[in-house]
Amino acid sequence: MKMKKIFATFLILLFVLVLVLVVRTVTYKFGKVEKNVSDKELVNTAPSEQAIRRFVGGIRIPTISNEFYNETNFKPFDEFMKYLADSYPEVYRVMDVDTINKYGLVFHWKGKNSKLNPILFLSHYDVVPVAGYDPSAMTASDTIFQLNDKPLPSIQTYAEKWDYPPFSGAVANGRIYGRGTLDMKCMLFSLMEGARNLINEGFQPERDIWFAFGHDEEVSGRQGALKIANYFKEKGLHFDAVYDEGGIIAASGSAMEAIQEPLALVGVGEKGFLTLRLAVRGIGGHSSMPPAKSSLIYAAEIIEKLNSNQFPAQIISPITKFFDNVGGYMGFLSRMAIANQWLLEPLLLNTMEKSPASNALVRTTTAVTMAKGSDAPNVLASEAEVTVNFRILPGDSVAGVMEHVQKVCEGYDVSIDIISQREPSGISPENVRGFQIIKEELAEIYPAAIVTSYITIGGTDSYKYQIVSDDIYRFLPICLNQYEQRTIHNENEYISLENFGKIQWYFKEVMRNY
Repeated sequence: MKMKKIFATFLILLFVLVLVLVVRTVTYKFGKVEKNVSDKELVNTAPSEQAIRRFVGGIRIPTISNEFYNETNFKPFDEFMKYLADSYPEVYRVMDVDTINKYGLVFHWKGKNSKLNPILFLSHYDVVPVAGYDPSAMTASDTIFQLNDKPLPSIQTYAEKWDYPPFSGAVANGRIYGRGTLDMKCMLFSLMEGARNLINEGFQPERDIWFAFGHDEEVSGRQGALKIANYFKEKGLHFDAVYDEGGIIAASGSAMEAIQEPLALVGVGEKGFLTLRLAVRGIGGHSSMPPAKSSLIYAAEIIEKLNSNQFPAQIISPITKFFDNVGGYMGFLSRMAIANQWLLEPLLLNTMEKSPASNALVRTTTAVTMAKGSDAPNVLASEAEVTVNFRILPGDSVAGVMEHVQKVCEGYDVSIDIISQREPSGISPENVRGFQIIKEELAEIYPAAIVTSYITIGGTDSYKYQIVSDDIYRFLPICLNQYEQRTIHNENEYISLENFGKIQWYFKEVMRNY
C-alpha cells in the first residue's frame, strides 16, 4: 500500500511538472514578425546599369592584402583609390575626404545639426588572394557584361572552380562574379552609390555621416581600421551607431533547418580569439630506436586532451534573445526547451552542440589547426609543434583560456607562445535607434525576415571602434543560401544583382531616415 501511495504521488508530481512545462510553453512570449506580404508593395531596388558597371570596375582591381604588410603590392590600392574618386565625383565634392596611413579612406558628410552624435559606416576594400591565380594574367576577353538572357559568349573557366575568372567582375546569369563581390566591396560600393543618389536628390543628412574604409581588414586591420579609430578618438568623436559587416540574412532553412523563414542575423557582439603555439619536447633521434613516447606522441596526447576537454556550453544574453525571436517558428519540443530553460537548458544546449555553426554560438571553441614533427621520415623530432586557435565567447577571456591550456599541459615539457590574441567584444543594446532602424528598413525589402540579435563568430574591423561607440551592429542585408555563404573566401564568389540592388537601397534609406 505504501508503494502504491509513493507511485501515485510520483505520477501526480510528474503530471503537475508536465502541465507547468506545457503552460509555460503555450504562454511564453516569443517574438513574432508582423507579415503583410500579400498587401504590401515592395520597393523597387533594382540596380542601374551604371551602378553595376561602377561596381564591376572595382572588382577588377585586385586589392589583395598581405599578412606581411611591407610585402603588399600597393599598386592596385593606388589604382582603386583613384578609381573611387573618378567614379563618384559627387561624393568627393560634397564630403570631406581624408586618408589615414596613406590607404585608409575616411569620408565626412556634414549634417544640419552638429549637436547630434554622428553615425559611422565601415567597410574594407582589401580582399583575400585566390590560390594559384595571377590577376595580371586576366585578359580583355575575360570581361562579360550580360544583363539579359541572351546566349553568352564562351569563356574558359578557371581550374573548373570559378564560372568566370576571379577578378573579371563578369556579369552573367543574374550575378556579378569575382573576389570581393561578397567580402566586402559590395558594402563599400553600396555606401558610395547610396550617398551619390542622395546627393543628386539634394539631400543633406540631419546628423553627420562618416564612412571609414580600411585596406587590411583581412590581415588584422592594424594599419587601417585601428589607425582610423584612433584618428576618430583624437578628434573627440562619439558615434550614435556604427555599422559594419558580420551577420547576413540566412535564406530559409540555411541557418536552422527547423526555421523555414529568412533569418536576419544582426551581430551585436563578436567572439574574441587566441592562437597559441605549443612546443612539446621529448627524446629525439633515429626512428630505428624509438622511445616509448616521442615528442609527437606527447603532442598527440595534448591534442586529444584539448579536444576532449572543451569549454562548457552556455547561453549568453544575445543568444537568449535569439531563441526568443526564432523560437516561435520552431517545433513544440524546441519551444518547450526555450520556455523552460530553468529545467531544460541542458537539452537546449545539447541541440545547439550538434551543429558546428550553432555550437560556435554557445561556447568558446577549440580548433587544432596545425601540427609539425620532424622534417624526415626516419627522424624523431626532439620537439613537436601544435597550433591551436580558440574563438572566445563574450563572458570568457584570454586569461581564462590560457589557464585552461596550462592545466591541460600539466605533466608535459611544453612551452606556450601566443601568436595572436583579442578579447571578445562588448554587447551592443537593441532598445536604441541604431538597432531599430535596421528592423524598419528590412521590413521594406524583406518583410518575411525574422530580425534577431546574434554573435558574430568571425572577426571584423568593428571591434576596433569600441573606443568611439557603444552601439556597434555587424550586419549586411544580403540574403544568401548555404552554397553562397561558402563562396566567401572560397571559389566562385559572386553576388546576385538582386542582392546588390537591395544593399544599395538599404544603406541609402538608413542614411536618409536615421
